[in-house]
Amino acid sequence: MARTGKASLLIVFVTVFIDLLGFGIVMPLLPRYAQDFKASEAQLGMLMASFSAMQFLFAPLWGRLSDRVGRRPILMLGLGGSTLSYALFGYVNQLGVDSTLLGLGALTWLFISRIGAGVAGATISTAQAYIADATDHANRGKGMALIGAAFGIGFTFGPLLGAAFVSAESSAPSPMPGYAAAALSGLALLFAIFKLPESLAPDSVPHDYHWLDAGALRRALLRPAVGMILLTMFITTFAFAQFESTLSVLTEELGMKNDRNNFFVFAYVGLVLTISQGVLVRRMIPKLGEFRMAIVGTSLMTIGMLGIGLAAKQTSLTLLYCVLPIGVVGFSAVTPSLQSLLSQRSAEEEQGGILGLGQSMSALARILGPLAGMLLFASNASYPYWSAASLMGLGLLLVASLRTPDPDAASKTTAEDV
Repeated sequence: MARTGKASLLIVFVTVFIDLLGFGIVMPLLPRYAQDFKASEAQLGMLMASFSAMQFLFAPLWGRLSDRVGRRPILMLGLGGSTLSYALFGYVNQLGVDSTLLGLGALTWLFISRIGAGVAGATISTAQAYIADATDHANRGKGMALIGAAFGIGFTFGPLLGAAFVSAESSAPSPMPGYAAAALSGLALLFAIFKLPESLAPDSVPHDYHWLDAGALRRALLRPAVGMILLTMFITTFAFAQFESTLSVLTEELGMKNDRNNFFVFAYVGLVLTISQGVLVRRMIPKLGEFRMAIVGTSLMTIGMLGIGLAAKQTSLTLLYCVLPIGVVGFSAVTPSLQSLLSQRSAEEEQGGILGLGQSMSALARILGPLAGMLLFASNASYPYWSAASLMGLGLLLVASLRTPDPDAASKTTAEDV
């Protein structure tokens, strides 16, 4: 197993963080911009889902390819793709909602920009594999929480940066958030080129996988220790995706009309993610263990989604601000716990492929979650959150089934890990 040291973990953290700043700038705008682009509820759901659809398709490819050629080139390829996609997002908004480019309408180009960003963003599974390369089993959960912390900080400062590029009075689409996101991803690419070392051991022998290898997914699902974790990841992410994709339109429903204040809500969510995953979860996982941490996370998510549904029913922004941290802390606890359990119950030479499958299951949930969330929201503003709470009840039962240890875990632990 390769060991790249704490400095390398910090570098991959910074690389992912800068790229996610761009994501944090664009994400809060999508539902509102899509409405300005005259998208229907179904089109809006598909736009939100298109990013994750590409992650579902490409995460296994990037993960398995990184098992062969190394983590560093795949991460750089993803950062380059993000730079181009965010620049296109900005350019489309600069052209205006009624414009055409190469015979295609603005809404079509908005879809293309999100599809490109999804292909590039699928390299998160490679970043997880990088963490797996650089940590032993005892520290795997703490390492995976670094990715979550990068998400949290990106979601904190990304919306704050985005707020600087929109008017407090107007909600008209602005190209500047897209251009700012492109610039940040480009900066992350330069950082990776000059500072990011390779983590994959030179003597690593990858498994013989193929793109979208149905056999690999079938084999993984048939292994109880791995299949149950993948199913649990799908359920919990599907529930959170319903909340995440509808938050922007929920705040508008509750009276928050301008984009700047909407950015501040997402920054608040990001701040909670940063504190919980970067501080609380990293400290609690070694004490509680991944299994107990996942139980705590799914329980808090259930309570949080119920609270958000109540806030939507009562049209109360104050209540929303109070209950948001509960669900967000829950998600920040369960995600790295499941990722760590999945990594620990996979052989070292298949880390990229298995973690890629995990990313694909999460991406599949993020495809279906926004579609379900938007359609439910169109019927009633509280329905997506009641649905998410019900799913988290099922997720809690699935997590409880993970108590049984992996019988092969001992054989996968090397002398270096002990």
